[in-house]
Amino acid sequence: MSIKINRIESILLKEISYILANEIKDKNINFVTVTAVNVTNDLSFAKVYVTVLDDEKCETTMKSLQDASGFIRSKLFDRVDMRNVPELTFVYDESIAYGKKIENLIEKIKSKEND
Repeated sequence: MSIKINRIESILLKEISYILANEIKDKNINFVTVTAVNVTNDLSFAKVYVTVLDDEKCETTMKSLQDASGFIRSKLFDRVDMRNVPELTFVYDESIAYGKKIENLIEKIKSKEND
């Protein structure tokens, strides 16, 4: 992956996080953390990986994020110096839940070894 793509991904991550925290008025979009952004090589699409604090509201939050993607993209036009801002697709990042699952398994193994 090129340095330019990496730089764009980090800029988008920072700016999308700011927009979600400060400029979104939707009450369904609360406590959302942007964990990563992957941009295609032609800069036309971006997958935005997010986690939600309240797992019970995950579905409604993800739908609200998809509905707000046009607004977020328009704010990115104003904030980021790019000719074309990529289309945003929000994806729930399951890596944190997976990490917790692995951690619990390791703890179970440790507790069985100590018995």
